[in-house]
Amino acid sequence: MTVRVVLADDQPLVRAALRMVIGEAPGLEVVGEAGTGAEAVALAGTEHPDVVVMDIRMPGMDGIEATRLITEGSGGAQVIVLTTFDDDDCLYGALRAGAAGFLVKDMALDDILDSIRVVATGDGLLAPSVTRRLIREFAERPVSAAPAVRMALGITDREREVLTLIGSGLSNTEIAARLSISVATAKTYVTRLLAKLDARDRVRLVIIAYEAGLVAATR
Repeated sequence: MTVRVVLADDQPLVRAALRMVIGEAPGLEVVGEAGTGAEAVALAGTEHPDVVVMDIRMPGMDGIEATRLITEGSGGAQVIVLTTFDDDDCLYGALRAGAAGFLVKDMALDDILDSIRVVATGDGLLAPSVTRRLIREFAERPVSAAPAVRMALGITDREREVLTLIGSGLSNTEIAARLSISVATAKTYVTRLLAKLDARDRVRLVIIAYEAGLVAATR
């Protein structure tokens, strides 16, 4: 299958560079470009992309609001935020808006291409520096008996095992190998967890696993 991609960035040179690189990559196709958040939302509705690569700072509607509108829509597009601004407000704003990935523009191009493919399959993905920041925050935060804990108590023992492995960063294939189950069964467990925990995507499952104390955050 070819992954259909929309690029949203207010800098034409950035879009041109990404279009060239993505256009030459096997299995990826750019189906539209947007210079504003509003244009990105419109293209998501007309072009039905699999993935929207979204900048944050754009004129008018920013990338966070555009991400929220796209992920709340019925098109099913996944959003990767790709930005030079990796401060906490951008990170948590993007994740709350439903972004399935958060990358920074100084990453290697091959890593960005791989991230687009990963997110298109329904998996979430964060840049390594972003993952470290999330882990540091959870390490400094006391485990609470709040919503994530209550939700985690409402799942089966096997689902809790899977959630713990998701929180540890394992892919579906790695989860299947660890638990001696098929990849299809692992995907079924992930789908159940998304529904039971009212999680929009895999990134939210990682956050729930940390908040519920299923994964020990280390500095």
